[in-house]
Amino acid sequence: MSEINLQPVLEDDIILAEPLKKEDFERLYKVASDPEVWANHPNKNRYKRDVFTTFFEGAMQSGGAFLVTDKQTGEVIGSSRFYDWNPEDKSLLIGYTFFAKDHWGQGFNHRLKRLMLNHAFQFADKVIFHIGAVNIPSQKSIVKLGAIKTGELEVKYFGEEPKLNYVYEITRDEFLKGAEKK
Repeated sequence: MSEINLQPVLEDDIILAEPLKKEDFERLYKVASDPEVWANHPNKNRYKRDVFTTFFEGAMQSGGAFLVTDKQTGEVIGSSRFYDWNPEDKSLLIGYTFFAKDHWGQGFNHRLKRLMLNHAFQFADKVIFHIGAVNIPSQKSIVKLGAIKTGELEVKYFGEEPKLNYVYEITRDEFLKGAEKK
């Protein structure tokens, strides 16, 4: 198989997800500096500059992070990433997603995840999500895309203390079946 591209440009008519670059820090931190953005996340302190700097460094090292923009306004609205590609079982993780509060509940997360899943299933058989045990909105959102909860796990995020996460998975076949229903 040829080289896996974990940072393609992904877009639809509403959102644009481009590879995250070091020079995007300030624009993304503008979104991340709102404490409410992190209210449902395992680490609620990521709004603090030093904590977000560590988070951003992990994003850059992942090789799969995105800067997400609202195409209608041109403003940066969040980020997500692919990480931990496992060629043996053809699995990939998606996570570390956050959006500006004024873009919650409008389908941006759902659209982004669909774009990411469509890309991932060009080479992966399974996509895994680690979602904070306290992050009920993200758990509900991922179930709507067809993912099922498969376990619980203490996850040590880059530069942070371990936190309880729920593990959700979706296979290529299940995702494609869901797409056919739409």
